[in-house]
Amino acid sequence: MLLTPGPTPVPEFVRKAMADVTIHHRTPEFEKIFEETRNLLLELFDMPEVVMLASSGTGAMEACVTNLTAKKAITINSGKFGDRFGKICDAYGIEKVEIKNEWDTPVSVDAVVEAVKNDNDIDAIFIQICESAGGLRHPVEQIAAEVKKINPDVMIVADGITAIGVEKVDTTNLDAVITGSQKALMLPPGLAIIGLSDKAVEKIEGAQKGYYFNLATEIKKQRTNTTAWTAATTLTIGLRAILKELKSIGFENLYAETKKRAEATRAAMISIGCEIYPKTPANSMTTVYTEHAPAIRNILKTKYNVNIAGGQDHIKKLIFRINHMGLVEDFEASWAVNAIELAMDELGLRKFDGTANKVFAEKMFLG
Repeated sequence: MLLTPGPTPVPEFVRKAMADVTIHHRTPEFEKIFEETRNLLLELFDMPEVVMLASSGTGAMEACVTNLTAKKAITINSGKFGDRFGKICDAYGIEKVEIKNEWDTPVSVDAVVEAVKNDNDIDAIFIQICESAGGLRHPVEQIAAEVKKINPDVMIVADGITAIGVEKVDTTNLDAVITGSQKALMLPPGLAIIGLSDKAVEKIEGAQKGYYFNLATEIKKQRTNTTAWTAATTLTIGLRAILKELKSIGFENLYAETKKRAEATRAAMISIGCEIYPKTPANSMTTVYTEHAPAIRNILKTKYNVNIAGGQDHIKKLIFRINHMGLVEDFEASWAVNAIELAMDELGLRKFDGTANKVFAEKMFLG
């Protein structure tokens, strides 16, 4: 049972869609598939423009840094992926102001506002919606709203790689929102997607940068239902299949079920004495802080057939993360919390009495 926060399991109907005969990307047949997929993405992102890139999410991050920063950036670093935005700026010699916090701590709105007020050269802000290194949720929408009051031309770029398809993101004041195929969209890795505002498109088209990651080139081509470079045909076919399924379920229904499952899992973990790591948990995953994380994960994988993720860097052995992205079945989440309680009993941390599963069921189905 794969419950890591990416890659997530690929549903059978998506695998079947991608297993069909390979088609050429410069054909009316693929252009129709591309158009349908693009229209579904515009609905999912709720933004006026969207581009697909044959790359990982990091490629989309790089494209946004290079295409949307003209002078100076603010990077928000509360984890591995916020740190990555800063490293991309450094790689291109882009001046930046880094606002850094511990991995369990979201950035404050005031800190970002003060940084913008104190430096007129700031023209782009890079932030995670969910910083998946620790599973926290940044107050992205509030930050964007306050910054736009000060300077509406500042580009707000949000990494939504573990947020899009998990929750409804208010994109009113966001200029770019990034996601990747291997998270809530339940595909193999290799496809990145960026939703864009009209202001972002205007800035991109006004000062074209780069070659492969030249977003102006991609926007122009993708508006005609093709790509500037070779398209990720198989992944696009799979993406169309998953988006059609999610639309049939209803995006709002998906968000509501994911939220309920996340809250039920957190409640179950707390009920057996676990500490939730982030101060503001995102609904994409439940992150538990414990020095016993490696032992618990090992028992889950070898004895109970549950594969969950640990941490990275300085918290590599101090957290475990349970995925809620995608079409996770309720019985899978229920078994995961039950297995964690069983593992804790085996380690002598707490005697098993079924509390976690009971609390999960009550919160999920009766709460």
